[in-house]
Amino acid sequence: MKNLFLILFAFSVFVSCKKDQKTSLTFLDEFVLADSIAFQHSIIGGLSGLDAANGGYYFVVDDAHNPRFVKAEIGIQKNKIQAVDFKNVVFLNDTVTSYYKDNALDLESIFVDEEKQEVNFVGEGSIHNDKSPTIFTTDLNGNFLEAYELPKSLSNNKVIKHNAVFEGSSKSLDGKGFWVAMEAPLKTDGEEPTFTKTSSPVRITYFDKKSKKATKQFAYQLEHITKPSKGNINLNGVTSLLEYKENHFFIIERTYQSGYGAHGNIVRIFDAVLDEQTTNVLNIDALKETTFIPLKKRLLLNFEDVKDQLTDGIIDNIEGLTFGPKLANGNQSLILVSDDNFQLYGKQLNQFILLEINNQ
Repeated sequence: MKNLFLILFAFSVFVSCKKDQKTSLTFLDEFVLADSIAFQHSIIGGLSGLDAANGGYYFVVDDAHNPRFVKAEIGIQKNKIQAVDFKNVVFLNDTVTSYYKDNALDLESIFVDEEKQEVNFVGEGSIHNDKSPTIFTTDLNGNFLEAYELPKSLSNNKVIKHNAVFEGSSKSLDGKGFWVAMEAPLKTDGEEPTFTKTSSPVRITYFDKKSKKATKQFAYQLEHITKPSKGNINLNGVTSLLEYKENHFFIIERTYQSGYGAHGNIVRIFDAVLDEQTTNVLNIDALKETTFIPLKKRLLLNFEDVKDQLTDGIIDNIEGLTFGPKLANGNQSLILVSDDNFQLYGKQLNQFILLEINNQ
């Protein structure tokens, strides 16, 4: 009887420990690709979104004048990125429809439907020119197929800030839809992050693939800026998200500050959780005027803590996030990529980061 009690006690402790285990991230490697590589009548750069699909990796290129995506293979061995080998580039230049001409294709994120063999894009539009943000689908050759309807809360360009709209997306684990994240708050929702804590919620929206409409939406609170100001630009926003477990997300926040040269970015990854208490804000026009419960969040990784393992101590403009291969120990890996802005603003890196997910 005593032995049975000890066995039951040990089992209950084990179950409790398993329940209390929290996901963590470990930095494994960095790989920097040379800038301005010419490839199939284009330049490799501006890699703003990333998705693993069809045995490779798809990148959207943030080039509003020549929108395109590229497919590549990424060689990973012994927890190291060995090579990034680009295989194909596809230009969005469909002449059958006027959709590409009618909209500003400032593309920021990409995800691929492997079942339908379709490519989905998320773009910021051009608010200054009254061009709305976009979510649309193409075939693998870049031919336009259909667009998604934006919810009322994201359809008023007067309350959307230019260059602060749709930035990240993630396929949902239920396979029925996908998530899209704003980079910054709407003017009616909250303040942009500053050096003190403010209410700075961004909206994360779930779109249903069957109806082509948004069916739910939640708020995520941005962190304040932690480095002193040196210049006149001090911004923080969401650049990428990934649903890694049902209603659990990796969310990247990137602070950019002028005056620091190539060291102007602070990049942090948070674990954000949607539970039954989180408020569905889909039908709320102004978060400033109501009370709501945002996603719960927890810091997983601040790249300031691993900068001695990065090229010149730089963490660059990280905007893409997806699952990498399983590692030798059975743990899942993550791959991150930076948008180097085609070197338009000074030295930047085509930077790839490999992370390990622990205790998932």
